[in-house]
Amino acid sequence: MEYMSKEKFEEAEKFEKLKNKILKYIMYKKRTEEEVRQKFSLEDINQVEDAIEYFKELKYIDDKEYINKAIKEFKVLKKMSIKEVEYKLCQKGINKNLIDDYICKNKSDMLEYEIASAKAIILKKQKNQEENEIKNYLYRKGYMTETINIAFDEINDK
Repeated sequence: MEYMSKEKFEEAEKFEKLKNKILKYIMYKKRTEEEVRQKFSLEDINQVEDAIEYFKELKYIDDKEYINKAIKEFKVLKKMSIKEVEYKLCQKGINKNLIDDYICKNKSDMLEYEIASAKAIILKKQKNQEENEIKNYLYRKGYMTETINIAFDEINDK
């Protein structure tokens, strides 16, 4: 039987404690890889990276799945443009390519969401603002001209 040196044992013990801290952090609420890195930035970077890889293998940390869940949540709770969705996910430290891949694969669904969001905002603001003011507001929020026009057309056709 091979015995571990005291240093190796202490290092392994420290790594296990770090994994437990990270596990508590990611079980409380789904997190991205970058959120874990930021939260544990004062810890040994190599151990943090090893722990992230460990939890990725177990699917406790999965940025692609995070994107799916976050967008589903946005659709239910928020009215946002595709640009705003991208920005929110980038703020979480998710790789831009992963976000772009999701949006490309779900383009029609994302466009429907943007149009529905624009319509909801238009209906809410129509009572107090002119059409041009609402359009400018939507442009500033990142809505595409095409989706703004479709939203207005659908509302005006009713």
